[in-house]
Amino acid sequence: MFVLYNILLLIAALLALPYYALKMMLTGKYRKSLGPKFGIMSKKIFDEMKGSPRIWIHAVSVGEVTVAAPVVAYLRIYFRGACIVVSTSTETGQEMARRIVAGATSFIYYPLDVPWVVKKVINQVRPDIFIMTETELWPNFIRICKENNVKVILVNGRISPRSFKKYAATRFFWRSILNDIDEAGVISEIDAVRLNALGIPSTRIHVMGNAKYDSLAAKASPALQEEIAGTLNLKKDERVLVAGSTHEGEEKIIIEVYRGLLAAYPDSKLIIVPRHPERGQAVVDLAKESGFGDCITMTAIIGGRRRTDERVIIIDVIGELFKIYSMAAVVFCGGSLVPKGGQNILEPAAWGKVVFYGPYMDDFRDEMKLLEETGAGIQVESGRQLLSHILELMRDPDAIAKRGEEGREMILANMGAAERYATLIKKHLVKS
Repeated sequence: MFVLYNILLLIAALLALPYYALKMMLTGKYRKSLGPKFGIMSKKIFDEMKGSPRIWIHAVSVGEVTVAAPVVAYLRIYFRGACIVVSTSTETGQEMARRIVAGATSFIYYPLDVPWVVKKVINQVRPDIFIMTETELWPNFIRICKENNVKVILVNGRISPRSFKKYAATRFFWRSILNDIDEAGVISEIDAVRLNALGIPSTRIHVMGNAKYDSLAAKASPALQEEIAGTLNLKKDERVLVAGSTHEGEEKIIIEVYRGLLAAYPDSKLIIVPRHPERGQAVVDLAKESGFGDCITMTAIIGGRRRTDERVIIIDVIGELFKIYSMAAVVFCGGSLVPKGGQNILEPAAWGKVVFYGPYMDDFRDEMKLLEETGAGIQVESGRQLLSHILELMRDPDAIAKRGEEGREMILANMGAAERYATLIKKHLVKS
């Protein structure tokens, strides 16, 4: 099975290489991470990995980094002299990790799942334990960890319906791989059922909640809101529609919703945060084509241009979305009016905001259910419906505040998962 997997992996790599090479040449993307993913890293990085035990925690990108941050904070309390290595797969995730994971010893890129690359990096890091956040399964890596007596733990595990279908179709392959995971902490009961069906024995699976609650509740602060308000030259009480993590096809809908909002509230503002910052210029072009020539980008603001009366702000840099949500009167969370599985609706809820989203929320069903129970989450089917609901809520500011506060309190009530995951990890390290 591994021979077949590695042949398919090689074929996929050969087919993908021209695309990534072109992307790197044209945009500079992947330039920082490509070498490290092949295990090409400075010896100094590994020389600085001092301390014991050696804990390697992997967070694929920005979302997973927000999970890893509070878990690492607890691990640093439990093991003050530990060497804690944090890896990411993406460059945006790496930048975020370096900013918010204060307890880490070192930061590296996760290696490609090629046997010789994996062996090289594992031999250099020499971890006692490897921790995956959410569910990022790479067969060669897990197998080589077990061959080197490295314990493998999953934290904040989740299996979306789409992922489960893919894994289930090749269950015969994944069963032996998943059996090599020493223990799995998962977000919900349905995640536990799915992982068990794929091959992890039920005795090794524990429902422990979502560590993102811990990270978000700790981050939402008045100081952060004041910082971003100053940067954007906005007042805290301005009527702002924030569209976060939008995908192609959604910005056009949001701009038309904003046009309708302006008809009722001429002083309102719009902030669009594309899921992929490199699409920023395309969103600017769309805004201008739609009659909103008075738009400004975050890149321009950071470069020294002060926002004055521009109605539309495009956030074309990473790491600002959470702060941006603090300025919203209402929020639309993207990846949901187009079939992308949704995006993280907990971030705006942590600020006490009412969150709108479309019908495609397959990856965030549990979060959606919790927010809808409090009234802080509202699903819409179209831009027309989104505008109608926003206008209805705008007429009743007290209702917006009440719903948003109940959503925020729900997040506070669900805190504690990060400590539970850290305790699970600690148990395995103490045993060893």
